[in-house]
Amino acid sequence: MASQQRDYEASTLSFHQEEEEQPSGRDSPKCSLCPCLTYKDKDTGPSSGFYARSMVLGWLCCSCLSLEALHSNTTERCMPRGEPPKPGSSVASTSAEEPCTQPHSQDDSENSGARPGKAPLCFGWVMGVMIRCMLHMWSVILYLRLPWITAQAGIGLTWLIILLSASVTTITGMSISAISTNSKVKAGSKFFLISRSLGPELGSSIGIIFAFANSVAVAMHTVGFAETLLDLLRDHKVQLLNIDPENELQVVGMVIVTILLGVALASVEWESKAQIIFFFLILLSFINYLLGTLLPTNPSRQATGFFGYQGSILLENMVPQWRGPEGSFFGMFSIFFSSATGLLTGTNISEDLKDPATAIPKGTLLAIMWTTLSYLGISVTIGSCMIRDASGNMTDMGVWNGSCLGPECQYGWDFSSCRERGSCLYGLSNHYQAMSMVSAFSPLTSAGVFCAALSSALSCFVSAPKVFQWLCQDKLYPVIGFFGKGYGKKHEPLRGYLFTFLIAVGFILTGDLNTIAAIISNFYLCSYALVNFGCFHASLSQSSGWRPSFCWYRPWLSLLGSLLCLLIMFLLNWWAALIAVLLILLLLFYAFHKKPDVNRGSSVQVGTYRMALSYLVSLTNVQDHVKNFRPQCLVLTGPPSQRPALVDFVGALTKKMSLMICGNVVLEPQAIQESENHVNWLNVRKIRSFYTVISAPRLRSGAQSLMQVAGLGQLKPNLLVLGYKQNWQEVQISAVEDYVGILHDALDYNYGVCILRMPGGLSPATQHQAQVSVHRQPQTLFQSRQGWGTVDVYWLSDDGGLTMLIPYLLTHTQKWARCPVRVFVSSPREQLEEKHKEIHSLLRRFRLGFQHVTVLPELTGKPQETSQKAFEDLVALHWLQKPPPKGNLESTSLNTPAPSGYISEQDLQANQKQSEWHMCLHEVLRQYSQDAALIVMSLPLIPRSACPGALYMTWLEMLSRGLTSPIAFIHGRQQDLLTTYCQ
Repeated sequence: MASQQRDYEASTLSFHQEEEEQPSGRDSPKCSLCPCLTYKDKDTGPSSGFYARSMVLGWLCCSCLSLEALHSNTTERCMPRGEPPKPGSSVASTSAEEPCTQPHSQDDSENSGARPGKAPLCFGWVMGVMIRCMLHMWSVILYLRLPWITAQAGIGLTWLIILLSASVTTITGMSISAISTNSKVKAGSKFFLISRSLGPELGSSIGIIFAFANSVAVAMHTVGFAETLLDLLRDHKVQLLNIDPENELQVVGMVIVTILLGVALASVEWESKAQIIFFFLILLSFINYLLGTLLPTNPSRQATGFFGYQGSILLENMVPQWRGPEGSFFGMFSIFFSSATGLLTGTNISEDLKDPATAIPKGTLLAIMWTTLSYLGISVTIGSCMIRDASGNMTDMGVWNGSCLGPECQYGWDFSSCRERGSCLYGLSNHYQAMSMVSAFSPLTSAGVFCAALSSALSCFVSAPKVFQWLCQDKLYPVIGFFGKGYGKKHEPLRGYLFTFLIAVGFILTGDLNTIAAIISNFYLCSYALVNFGCFHASLSQSSGWRPSFCWYRPWLSLLGSLLCLLIMFLLNWWAALIAVLLILLLLFYAFHKKPDVNRGSSVQVGTYRMALSYLVSLTNVQDHVKNFRPQCLVLTGPPSQRPALVDFVGALTKKMSLMICGNVVLEPQAIQESENHVNWLNVRKIRSFYTVISAPRLRSGAQSLMQVAGLGQLKPNLLVLGYKQNWQEVQISAVEDYVGILHDALDYNYGVCILRMPGGLSPATQHQAQVSVHRQPQTLFQSRQGWGTVDVYWLSDDGGLTMLIPYLLTHTQKWARCPVRVFVSSPREQLEEKHKEIHSLLRRFRLGFQHVTVLPELTGKPQETSQKAFEDLVALHWLQKPPPKGNLESTSLNTPAPSGYISEQDLQANQKQSEWHMCLHEVLRQYSQDAALIVMSLPLIPRSACPGALYMTWLEMLSRGLTSPIAFIHGRQQDLLTTYCQ
């Protein structure tokens, strides 16, 4: 047996054994340079270049394969897949992965706001994301309000506040990671992610909230900077000239924000280099603080409330002690949460990251972890060594009387008098600069405050106008469009900077850091709630385009995060939360009413599609998009109960989430009366499908009518599914020609084609009655849970990805989830390793989860004698005059052209290579896939009149005969259903 096997020298490798993929750097083929090839040469195997780039609508992709050029065997130049290009336009070639070291394209309509012609920086996940997020999260709240929050809420509730904030940001970070690993993340940061997840209507509404929140955040960080600066001036007895002390904070804040405006308008390229300096200065301030807590105390420090690490102080500060109008758990939470809003900072420079899909999840989540640990550490350390109230007077030392009840009494101090009068100036509850007082060198802590404030304020100052600019490109809100205009080579939004400046100034005039922080928390919670809901909705809609590679994402966790954000919003301030929700609903109503002419392939579109299946709602306003493609199947089942395996196979693909129409062509009109029984049979089998029946004199004419009239609007089939004609060797030649003609008709009507062959046939053995029994529900392979075997995909012809998408949808059902998928492709023998790397890289970018690739050499050799003998026996059944000579398909004499359907010697000679190729491929199937649970193979595609129908059926019979596994022949519409550049 081993001696009979052919040595194909297959190159096989699993994903987990492969090193990190390297970009190939190859450009996709230019359509203007396509040679005029025959149909066999044009029907090439899969290539990464075919999926390199999707245009704005998601369908027009760079490829030289068009269905018309392929099927009609024309000698015209190939056209791109999908819609024809507009006059005067060209489809530019581009590499499968645009490296960040290359200049941004000036022709990209979705990146018009980027920096054209300028090579962007290439940041990794540490410098590009993690450090930026940590710098934003280490805000002025950490230095100026965390000790005060610890005094108010106690160490225990402060930890609860920190952990609750971390839970919200972690869940949101996981949702952002899922979105960023599901599509190519470009400029536009937060708005880009949300609009691509929730759609332009809701995305634009949240974009406004994001931009406004960033503008207010500029005010918060500026006020924190000014507050620290004024405290330093007071400590050094410096008084600003001619300024009312009550207005010092506002004046200094306006000066600082004006300086920031000038820096943003001039150039912020230095900001990337300064980030690392800010980062190390903040780290030094932390070290300086921790060293200060370990230094021996002295009377001057004790007078301000610092006594070193003491167990009694720790226990005293464990419990809350609410003071003032903000003295409540959620009051403290609203102030603190503003410091946890920097998790999206890394997305601001997504266009300058080496690998955004890896950098954003890793950097964001690690930043949340490290900042959370730092907040926890600072709160417990300062709460262990400093009391809440202290007078700062040395005269309070050594005084003892029976009324002293504070924690300072056992250390020889009594601050009872100032505590009773409410005049204590120091301690955690009274002095915002407590960290500076505890530190070993207080100016270094002040430097940390300045660095945190400057880096965060400048980041928000740059981010808000950019979000406004990208939001204006969808042209949903005419008023804000004024602020989206770009100036100069970099398209800088100068008007957006001015608008951000005015918002910041308005909030700086309030002069209250706590109020500003609470407002920011409300807006960010609102936006985070919708980000999480967007991820949940995308998962719930089960779009085939939603395939995030971030493995830790869970949809129900995102829903929990969304509900948690809404709950906290209303607990913080119910009327402010209500105003925010009403504002979003108002913006959303306006956006839906305007009906924007933009297509993002969002989960909202998928939800609309599901509603259309349930309620027959029109989908005319929803454009097709590659991310939302689903196979909408017209299944030639005849009476569905007679082909249950075919019904179950398609039902597993549609999963009640896509269109399925069971079509029946009857030759006798009276059979139409049985429609109700067939529908009941489908309902009992829990198959969501429409049933339609048509009367026609022939099967082919009836199938033509079904393909033309089936469906309504967007609910129109795009895939024709039919069973394999088991008895083609026994019926008249006209029936064979009709069957093959249906395949040609489907391609002419722009349908994909799928042929399913079951080893025992599609009809159950017990089916012998004409009357349909609703209660007869035979069990089929596609209804049982598969715990063995593999799904072998022979991707031998590139058809846009349908051959790969069908196994993906099938293996994402519970019954087939345990079956691993093996992908087989063909390549010239000298290019096996190169082809393997290309397909391996392509499948990873498709995010299908397929983990096994086998590259087969081109089947150019002679088939085995047993295969050739079987082929000749099949040909003899429909031979025109006499069987061909045994063992030799070549002949010197040519017969006259054969009548329609029969095989002549001329047909054999013209298709000799194809015949031998199919015989060799059958041997490959017997060698590799004899025990597979299912075989999926590219359907051989032939032009019209290229060969008789009997010869074509002989090829299919040779491929599938003798196999114990079901086999599905598939060919798509030459429109990209999988892409690595989808937005």
